[in-house]
Amino acid sequence: MRYKSAFHYILTLMLHAKKRGFIGLSLLLSTLFLSGCSKVSELGFPKGVSSVNDQSLSLWQGAWIAAGVVGVFTLILILWPAVFHRPKVGGPEFPKQTQYHIPIEIIYTIIPFLIVAVMFYFTAKKETIISQKTTVAAHEISVTGIQWSWQFAYPEAGANAVVTGTPAQPPTLVVPVGELVRYTLKSNDVVHGFWIPAFMIQMQNLPGVTNHLEFTANKVGEFRGRCNILCGRSHSQMLFTLKVVTPAEYKIYLESIKGGQA
Repeated sequence: MRYKSAFHYILTLMLHAKKRGFIGLSLLLSTLFLSGCSKVSELGFPKGVSSVNDQSLSLWQGAWIAAGVVGVFTLILILWPAVFHRPKVGGPEFPKQTQYHIPIEIIYTIIPFLIVAVMFYFTAKKETIISQKTTVAAHEISVTGIQWSWQFAYPEAGANAVVTGTPAQPPTLVVPVGELVRYTLKSNDVVHGFWIPAFMIQMQNLPGVTNHLEFTANKVGEFRGRCNILCGRSHSQMLFTLKVVTPAEYKIYLESIKGGQA
């Protein structure tokens, strides 16, 4: 009984709390939730790794901030009736029912539309920059998806400069740091997805279709790549390593594969 009385006491305090106190608490929760956004987390993606990250990272962060604001606001709307509109002892069985409220209905139609429109605008803007083609690419590499691995060809090193991997021995894609590379994406069989998670970039390898992609690697190191389109039995083994080296090391690498397949 003592616990039951304590529960009723707490519930009574909640029911009789002033609305401005609840609003203040909601604002405090929102402030605490968003205070970490003064320096927004990278949210799983490193900054400055590639020219794509320079464009995509802010969009990724903005989407999470928008989702957080909407989530906090939705939580407040859920808790508000649960706390302040509970049935009162001795009151009617059902509270006053409202069939519709035109201003509110207009508001909750316009707000989601504005959110989607803003996100669409910035997404289209960033996508245009990321997918644009130039005539100043310093290097060209052909990326062919095969069941179930990758084949990388380096035309500037000759027709025989081809690196072919297998599920058991994933290949390495070597690129120079700080220099724009144009990738020609093809497929020999089914749809594959050329994906480098750390670089925030993905484009499909389509049979019978040639896609082109350009970006610059800005950081020396090794990064994981994979196929992100379910392409058959050994899809999970369709991996590769992206190795970013200095321009001098890249020239040495091209020389090493001129004679044939590596």
